[in-house]
Amino acid sequence: MYRLDRQAFTIQTFESAANQRAYWLSKPPRERLAASWYLTCCAWNLNVDEVHRLDRTCFSIRNREE
Repeated sequence: MYRLDRQAFTIQTFESAANQRAYWLSKPPRERLAASWYLTCCAWNLNVDEVHRLDRTCFSIRNREE
């Protein structure tokens, strides 16, 4: 799907960074979300194709007093 090219990282100017932003804004939202999900999974060492659930053992449900 995506592949990280580790040789592609360079120090860039503000103009070059603005071009990257324009590139991603030209992509449809679904493709931008897919790319961001892929990067998130790489950062947290998750499987991209799995459905990940919230660990509800860390949270408790309580009624809000009104």
